[in-house]
Amino acid sequence: MSRSARPVTVLSIIRDCLDALLHPSARYDALTRARHRAFMAPRLLGSLAAFAAFPVYLAMRGAPSAVEVAAFAWLIAPIMLSWFLSRTGRYEGAHVLSSLALAGLIMAVAITTGGIGSFAAVWLIVVPLEAALSASRRVAAFASLLALSCAGILILVGQLGWLPLDEPSAAQRSLLMAFGVASATLYATGLAFGAESLARTAVVLLSREEERYRLLARNMSDVISRHRRNGAVQFISPAAEALLGMPVAQLHGHGLFDRVHVADRPAYLTALSDAARGDVRSVEFRLRREPTGSDHGQTNFQVDFIWVEMRCRPLDQDLGRQHIDRDAARETEVVAVMRDVTDRKLSEQALDQARSAAEAADAAKTRFLATMSHELRTPLNAIIGFSDMIAQEQTLMLGAAQRREYAQLINDSGQHLLSVVNGILDMSKMESGNFEIASEPFAPRASLMHCCNLLALKARENGIDLVTDAPQDLPVMTGDPRAFKQIVLNLVANAIKFTERGGQVSVSAAVSGSQLTLRISDTGVGIAPDDLKRIGAPFFQAGKTYQRRHEGTGLGLSIVKSLVALHLGDLTVQSRLGEGTAVTVKLPLVYTPPQAKPFDGKAAESKIATLTPVPRQELHDQHHDQLQDQPAPVKKSA
Repeated sequence: MSRSARPVTVLSIIRDCLDALLHPSARYDALTRARHRAFMAPRLLGSLAAFAAFPVYLAMRGAPSAVEVAAFAWLIAPIMLSWFLSRTGRYEGAHVLSSLALAGLIMAVAITTGGIGSFAAVWLIVVPLEAALSASRRVAAFASLLALSCAGILILVGQLGWLPLDEPSAAQRSLLMAFGVASATLYATGLAFGAESLARTAVVLLSREEERYRLLARNMSDVISRHRRNGAVQFISPAAEALLGMPVAQLHGHGLFDRVHVADRPAYLTALSDAARGDVRSVEFRLRREPTGSDHGQTNFQVDFIWVEMRCRPLDQDLGRQHIDRDAARETEVVAVMRDVTDRKLSEQALDQARSAAEAADAAKTRFLATMSHELRTPLNAIIGFSDMIAQEQTLMLGAAQRREYAQLINDSGQHLLSVVNGILDMSKMESGNFEIASEPFAPRASLMHCCNLLALKARENGIDLVTDAPQDLPVMTGDPRAFKQIVLNLVANAIKFTERGGQVSVSAAVSGSQLTLRISDTGVGIAPDDLKRIGAPFFQAGKTYQRRHEGTGLGLSIVKSLVALHLGDLTVQSRLGEGTAVTVKLPLVYTPPQAKPFDGKAAESKIATLTPVPRQELHDQHHDQLQDQPAPVKKSA
């Protein structure tokens, strides 16, 4: 073993022996363990060294005096003090007993060697110095009062003449005084080194603790902050930079408050104020995140807010009141932990939207049942009633004209019932994605004029002028002629249905680029702005004032919207209540259906196109965007 390793081994053995003597309460805290070790080590080593030197002293001195015997016997006190600390763990109590033992030894030696002028009286200065190692103001104050009391007692004893009469010579007195000063200085030096060692240990432990907490603060995804009662930030962890995209220094003071959404600032300040009064509070609010575009000098960027949850509680007052007065300590500080809950809030909003959609679907079902109860019962009652009358023609003596009239009514009711059922079936196919169209070339003007001629009689019966404007040179387009006719018939029939007598319905067609534009306008009752937002929803019928004045299931415009979407077109509805409605449909002149893959995996063209339903979330997002961006007129895009 080398010489450099030997002292380390000896110190390690001594430290292990001291650690074995420590009280269990001091074994789990490094600073407390160092203090207990610093108290026990010099006393045990000093007492053992004194007992080892006692035989040598006897050999050189000869027979000791009673005072010398008492002084050496007193050296057992440090061993007893170490045993007391080892058994009880009461560090301050051990220092008090140590001050009493040291003061008692000094008093005994000083009284027998000249009182206040004794060389031992100098050691009274060491009593409060030794007590300073306890890091307790109470122990230091007690040791100071004890040293002053001992000095006063020595002065009083000298004044009363109770000191021994034999005084040492001047040479002996000088020698003893030099010994007393030197020994007290050496002991004080040992105390200074012990204090420096404890201070260095405390600094190292504090540095390790700070590094540990700094490591936690830097690697935690949650943001830890310290606030005043008014919300001002005194400390915020580095995780805030990743959360908000800006330097932590800009969040100090009221920097964080300035980034709180204006609507959420009262709740933010209320939570901090309640926490400062001793309550534990939790609050959710929005924080403005630094946009990425601002880092590159861009000016057109969107303000981005994130949702955070903040849990705040009052800061432990024992951590911050050691070096401040009572008046300053009255202002309680708050520690808060913030975490990003944007995903959770989006999930909650999605659930709310899904709940709203489910409620709307339930309301639509209720409206559908109410509408169907009228639309189905009315023609069925007519069919059953008039067929019963025809069956009883002999009893009722019906003529040929009446039979023809009843048969016509039965036929009309059956046709109406068939149209209702066909509308429901078409809408069901479209929503399920099973509605098929066959794309082929056809003349749009001929189809348009045919549909208007079919509805001209109904327009004349209602006293409405039906005006058609279709140029002769309309080109041939590619699409589903049956779907095209259904679009025109539904839109023109709706315009006639909701136009009062004496009004006008205009139907026009024109080519714009690669699209055919159809425009059906009327001078009817119009649509309210609130109902305009929901036009095109299945089973929805706008307006309470005119809803039940006309027949229908509320599927006409929904079918038109789906057919237009199927042809990759656009549908726009513009309306004013009491002034009329204008519906514009834009369809591509050349519609190419999507390619279908056969079972062999090769791409093959097909003239059959299937309408694929849009997911509910996308429909809701489109509807939400339309409500925000285009309040009036509303454009229904495929």
